[in-house]
Amino acid sequence: MSLLNNVLGGVFDILLLPFRSLPPMVGLVVVSAVCSVGMLLGYRATSNQPAVEAVKRKIAAGLFEIRLYNEDIVAIFRAQGAILKDNLRYLGLNLVPMVFMMAPFVLVIAQLQFHYGYEGLEVDEPVLLQVTLAEGSTADIELDLPDDVRLDAPRVAMPALPGVAWRLVPEAAGSYELGIRVDGRRLTKTLVVDARVTRRSPSRLAPGFLNQLLYPAEAPLPADSAAVAIELHYPERELSLLGFSLHWLIWFFIFTMVLAFAMKGWFGVTI
Repeated sequence: MSLLNNVLGGVFDILLLPFRSLPPMVGLVVVSAVCSVGMLLGYRATSNQPAVEAVKRKIAAGLFEIRLYNEDIVAIFRAQGAILKDNLRYLGLNLVPMVFMMAPFVLVIAQLQFHYGYEGLEVDEPVLLQVTLAEGSTADIELDLPDDVRLDAPRVAMPALPGVAWRLVPEAAGSYELGIRVDGRRLTKTLVVDARVTRRSPSRLAPGFLNQLLYPAEAPLPADSAAVAIELHYPERELSLLGFSLHWLIWFFIFTMVLAFAMKGWFGVTI
């Protein structure tokens, strides 16, 4: 999983590099267009296109029958029953393509979250660094800060969880590597101070399939480490368009679906 995350991370870094200095919405639209093309090609390859076309014709015929015999209650109920059955058939035909496309979309969304899900930190803007230890651990924790990142307040113990937190303040823009020593073993965490669209990792977690699937921006912590999570509290981002502010994922699905329906004729796909 780590190898796959490294490859995908590099691909998305390169793909989004031309849009780094542009408004986030620009790059998101381009990525949505690429995903729309991939979705159409995948749907065409994994769906039964003749059967989809046939069931859509039956649904249209049923709707026409309701309109044509709008005074015949028996005919209307018969047409409605047929439409319901054909809709279930339509959903069944779309189930296989959805299963095939689900895994790629989960991987894409996980990568995009770390480019579009968080606002960039600004110089002199405080950020909370939190280290969580395994339950019952009493490991000693020390912080090793790079130049241009200062400690803003003494560390605070977390009463609900074993671990500590610090408030840090970056004094210059850039990408930094924070050092956290847990029982003398040095662990690292990236800190990005940049307003542009770039990869930001809020959490570095213990190994595990789900952790690596949902948090692919950094390698997992060593399996034998007393630390199970190192987290930076980046502010979450919302994207605005035409006066509407929504989570990036909602815009991504809107753009992807709209573009897919707009382009389906170019690829000869019936949805």
